[in-house]
Amino acid sequence: MEKQIINSTHAPAPIGPYSQAVEVHNMLFVSGQIALIPGTNDLNMESIEKETKQVLDNLNAILHEAGMTFSNIVKSSIFLSDMALFAEVNKLYESYFSSEYPARETVQVAGLPRGVNVEISVIASR
Repeated sequence: MEKQIINSTHAPAPIGPYSQAVEVHNMLFVSGQIALIPGTNDLNMESIEKETKQVLDNLNAILHEAGMTFSNIVKSSIFLSDMALFAEVNKLYESYFSSEYPARETVQVAGLPRGVNVEISVIASR
């Protein structure tokens, strides 16, 4: 199995022992992204909209580095601190896709890294 590690300087550096993304057999597995602002250790948490946009922009930077776009995503996983945030997150999430949406699950979790409200990971295919 040949795998390629994908890292973008336009997305936050990993905060642990993992890669931003790994590509194998034309499949891209992107690690969960939170609202870290690239090049800093700061979080963009002014509102759930800004937090979600930062997460999606971070994903976009990693996809771009791999030569892909949101249209390549086949599966996404959304983790929320509270399901009451679902409608706001979903509205912004939808704006990043065309009508061919990926498969997805959205779950409420007990806690997320650095106390954020949303984390999203994706799988994309060439």
